[in-house]
Amino acid sequence: MHKFRTILTAAFAVGALLGCQKKENTLKIGLAGVQTGPDGEIGTAPIRGSQLAIDEWNAKGGVLGLQIEAVSRDDEGKANQAVAVAQELVAAGVKAVIGHFNSGCSLPASEVYHQAGIVQITPASTNPQVTERGFNQTFRLCGRDDQQGDVSAKFAFDSLELSKVAVIHNKTAYGQGIAEVFRKTFEAKGGNVSLFDGLASEEMDFRATISAIQKSGAQAVFFGGMYNQGGPFYNQLRQAGFKGAFLGGDGIYDGELIKTVGAKADSVFITFGPDFMATESAKPFLAAYKAKFGQDAGGYAIYGYDAANILLEAIQKAGTTDADKVSQTLRSQSWKGLTGDAEFDAKGDLKKANYVIWTIREGAFAVR
Repeated sequence: MHKFRTILTAAFAVGALLGCQKKENTLKIGLAGVQTGPDGEIGTAPIRGSQLAIDEWNAKGGVLGLQIEAVSRDDEGKANQAVAVAQELVAAGVKAVIGHFNSGCSLPASEVYHQAGIVQITPASTNPQVTERGFNQTFRLCGRDDQQGDVSAKFAFDSLELSKVAVIHNKTAYGQGIAEVFRKTFEAKGGNVSLFDGLASEEMDFRATISAIQKSGAQAVFFGGMYNQGGPFYNQLRQAGFKGAFLGGDGIYDGELIKTVGAKADSVFITFGPDFMATESAKPFLAAYKAKFGQDAGGYAIYGYDAANILLEAIQKAGTTDADKVSQTLRSQSWKGLTGDAEFDAKGDLKKANYVIWTIREGAFAVR
């Protein structure tokens, strides 16, 4: 009996060991970002773009002989929820994460991924601090606020020949960050920021702010914030008789903005990447996106698509999901995507990020 128990115990031990060593039959990739709430429309687009890329890789056989399993989580655009989402993804065993969307979410979530040794590529978080903290496994496939805020301020001063601008932001890492860059550059050019103020991101009554703008003598308004707030802000400015230009960053580049301000909105100027979706190479992606999701691709959808393709190709070329080796591979070469050739510097930023000025023309966004 004692011998039997010994054999049985050994068998259980071997079984447990084999269970622990059991090879995963899928490669789990996290897709994180805001999918509900005020920023849900713009935040869902890159997640869908990433999912489309994952579907295409799976149709070709997956990565490293494994099918890819997308583990999607909604951070609701909230910092505390982003941390919870990051912890959930780590616990779920993801090998890398594409996301988050909002800078205010990527910043705390990246701390979790850094501690867990997981590669993160954000397709949309533009706050400089995302890549300024020495996290070797953090990347972004978009430009930075100190790039686009600079472009917008120079455009306002040089092209629009403005000398006095009111700068309003939504008190978030993204909104305040880009607003401060705009102010710094505009003042360095010799311009005057007649008003610099913040609004709660849920504020929709702008009468007091508009009154202050008008009293300041501002010729235009720069808004550091999101489309859901920017649209009503623009409309109330016009209703109050303010006729100056309305400038903003990539956060207001969304079709919902046009629905809110109307096809005839005038003097709206937005910084965003070049018109990648007008290229011939983007047509299959746009058709596949509409077929799968029943609507046209949002502005950041193509960035999510490229982020997923680059990440998965890097894993395939590295021959492993080891974060250090994948990160080294990501930095070692140029990656081709629908948004152009991408090369990452030591920080994880793009070596070249082009921002252009967009406007609203005939009811659609158009490069100025």
